[in-house]
This record gives sequence, C-alpha cells and structure tokens, in this order.
Amino acid sequence: MTVWAASPAAAVGTPTGFGAGTTGGGSASPVTVTSGSALISNMQASGPRVIRVQGMVTISGMQDVASDKTILGVGSGSGITGGGLDIDGATNVIIQNLNFRNWSDDAINVQDGSTRIWIDHNDFNFNGADGALDIKRASDNITVSWNKFSNHDKTMLLGHSDSNGSQDRGHLRVSYHHNWFNGTNQRHPRVRFGNPVHVYNNYYGGVTSYGVASTLEGGVLVEGNYFENTRDAYHCGEGSSPPGALTVRNNTLASSAGSTSGCTGSVRSIPYSYSLDPSGNVKSIVMSGAGVGKVA
Repeated sequence: MTVWAASPAAAVGTPTGFGAGTTGGGSASPVTVTSGSALISNMQASGPRVIRVQGMVTISGMQDVASDKTILGVGSGSGITGGGLDIDGATNVIIQNLNFRNWSDDAINVQDGSTRIWIDHNDFNFNGADGALDIKRASDNITVSWNKFSNHDKTMLLGHSDSNGSQDRGHLRVSYHHNWFNGTNQRHPRVRFGNPVHVYNNYYGGVTSYGVASTLEGGVLVEGNYFENTRDAYHCGEGSSPPGALTVRNNTLASSAGSTSGCTGSVRSIPYSYSLDPSGNVKSIVMSGAGVGKVA
C-alpha cells in the first residue's frame, strides 16, 4: 500500500479476480472536471476517456457511464453527491478513489450485461437512499476491491430478483476483496444466481444484521475474511429467497458467528490465481489500505 504522491493521470494498479483485464480509458489524455455537468458529458461520450474529478460534484438521479471510461477522484476529497452512476450495458469501466455521499437511488448500479468493471478504493458513507453498490441483470466479470462502506443499510446486492434466473444464470461472477464494512447493516453481499462469487480478505467491523447471504442458485466462497462484532457473519437463504451454496474457510471470527446450516448445492471452482492474506492480518491490512487517498 502506498499513499498518493501526486494526482494520477490514470487508474492506479490493475484488478485481480473476475475483473482482471479491465483498462477503462487506458492511456487516453486525462480531462479534469469540476462540475456535475462536465462529469456527465465526459462519462457519456463515446470512446475511451480518463476523467479526473476535482472536488465534490453534484449530479441528480442515476447518470449513465459509457464503455471505456476511467473515473478517478483527485486526492482524498473528491467525489459525487446527490445522485449515482449507472453502468448500464457498458464494458471496460474503472471507478476509483471517489467519495459517494447522499445518493438519491444507488451510489453505483451495474446492470444489463455490463462486463469488465473494476470498482476500487472508493468511500461510500451515510445518507444513501438505496444500495451503495448493486450489481444485477447478467452483469459479469467484475472486481470490487479496497472500498470502504460506512453507516449504511443496503450495502451490496448481487442479483436483484428471484424471478430473473433466465437472464442471470451463468453471469454475476464478482470478486469482492479487501473491502472494509464499517458499521453497515446488511448485504455484504446478498447473492442470487452468481456462481462462483468470491468474497475474500474483507474486514467486517460491527456489521449489525448480517454479512454474506447466499441465496437462490448462488455459490459463494467466503475465505480469509476478518469478522468482528458481527453476530451473523454468513448464512444461506434470506427473506423469501431460498438457500444457495456456501463454502467457508480460513476466516477469523472475533465476537462473531456464522452458519452454513441449510445451504444447498456446490460452489464452482475459482478460475483464477490469487494471493490470500492470512485472515488474522486482514483487519490491519484493510483498515490501512481501503478507501480514498490510498492505492493497493
């Protein structure tokens, strides 16, 4: 983990997991935006773009992000308030180092077959109306890494409806790693149909309802995580959704407990190589490295 030394001109690092190969705007000449209108016009333009957001900009509603875009916050105080980003049928998008505040629907919504998406080192905090980061409708090959989520209810949904299996089966493959869930409530993630889904090396601190839920035809590998003061770290089934498959290994449970009771089916093999931090080290690693103003 290194601290930002200067405002970067492109995304820092490369994704591991299902989002590997995502390049966003690549080496396109960066443009710096300081208003919501400038952000919207640039992120909805055709062709590759690297968009540097300077300061907190205001948008309303859910605003589309087109393919081949990198949206990158400058320093630790830049981001988006008032609305959210809708990655809708897009491919090759990077969202990095942004603060999300006061979103009126979702902060980030990934849907309608979007693929090769990397959401990294962002901060989602307070006052959002719905999901902080929802992924649905056959989206695929996505990595969610090194983000910090604080004081929010519906954190991360993966698969939006029990009735959407015809579209979702064979998709919704997501890697969630090195994220910090800080006093959030539920959906870290709540999974339907995605198999395999890889949840590893995350820190769950004071999660109040539940951590991970594997439901209808989902298959989730939960490994190497640190759960602290999280009474329901993981389980199968949620609400009216029947149980899915869940494999649990090498986690640290500090004043926490989880259950695989009632789980059904099997979790498919993870198809990529990855390095796994020892779960006992994950709390300090993630608290030092997750969120804005840092790269991993």
